[in-house]
Amino acid sequence: MMSLLWIILPYSAFLSFAAGHVWRYRHDRFSWYITGPDVDRAQRIGAPALRIGIGMLVVVRLTDLFFTGPHNHPDGPLDIALAVIEVCALVAGSVGAVLLFVPDMIGTPARQAVTPLDRLTFPLMVAALLSWVAVKFDPNSSADANLTTETLFTWFRSLFTLHPNPEAMANAPLIYQARGLAVLSFLAIWPYTRLAGIFADPVIRFILRIRPELAASRTRLRAAGQQT
Repeated sequence: MMSLLWIILPYSAFLSFAAGHVWRYRHDRFSWYITGPDVDRAQRIGAPALRIGIGMLVVVRLTDLFFTGPHNHPDGPLDIALAVIEVCALVAGSVGAVLLFVPDMIGTPARQAVTPLDRLTFPLMVAALLSWVAVKFDPNSSADANLTTETLFTWFRSLFTLHPNPEAMANAPLIYQARGLAVLSFLAIWPYTRLAGIFADPVIRFILRIRPELAASRTRLRAAGQQT
């Protein structure tokens, strides 16, 4: 069970994330419906807000991952800057997620834009947020005994070596295990939801400006998607 949860599952999530992006590119060139003419103003605002929020969170998490140890963590101006960025990222990401997902879930979109995985994405984002709060304010964790570093960071770093360390999570408190599983689930389904284009779509748009001859195939795929 330990190997299944903390070795097989994470590598499967990484594979799903990578293979899903390849499939999505071949399927519709990331021409997700949010860029269509039938999108309301709230969703047009929600997409970049979510992009900015998630982008800033990734920067903070990577900084923590590489510069934090059991008895070593960022302090001084860097710690303050990371805290400010994290708060701003959570606000932007939360507002963006609500604007992007909620209108179609409570309304009746012109076409079937919400998939079952889209409906699962929003609860997973809420679970990731709540688990972050639980881990961040865990009374059993402190600067001298940072449980996040000893469990989540140690395990995640080990996945990129030839020696995964599932014991770090197998012996972790429940809230740390729940956070790890929520993040893995989020990564696994990412390419198969409307979130697939959050970062990929701007890159594709930039490439199309450089290579305008590639725009025709994307236009055809988008037109075909709007008819289904």
